[in-house]
Amino acid sequence: MSYATLAQLLIQPGERVLIQLTDRDDPPTGAIVEAVVDRELANTDAVIDGYLAGRYVLPLAETPPLLADLAKAIVVYKLHNYAPDPKVEQDYKDAIGSLKLIAQGTIRLPVAGIEPESSGASGVVATDRERDMTPENMRGFI
Repeated sequence: MSYATLAQLLIQPGERVLIQLTDRDDPPTGAIVEAVVDRELANTDAVIDGYLAGRYVLPLAETPPLLADLAKAIVVYKLHNYAPDPKVEQDYKDAIGSLKLIAQGTIRLPVAGIEPESSGASGVVATDRERDMTPENMRGFI
């Protein structure tokens, strides 16, 4: 299952941008090269899975909208052969930052029943030393 699709990329960033980013033939064909898009979609899925693997059982049953947006930002960035414009670069950095927050558990995905159960080792265990001053040995002072 891919987190983003070519159809979603045709909506945003759009067909014209995808042609510019994928048509690397000489002379240009003026069409989207789907093999290039598919390769970057697969690479992006691997990156996202790497962040999600420690917290969620993969593959996800459904793609949350947040992951689709993050995947689109990563794919558009990776399709650039040369330096992308600052907005594309910032969107990529924001997407990676969001994935890190998902991996840490700060951002939770709205997918029910996929987070692994905890080991039960959480919680505080305190061990205190024997008290020197108790009501029994302080008799007469209290």
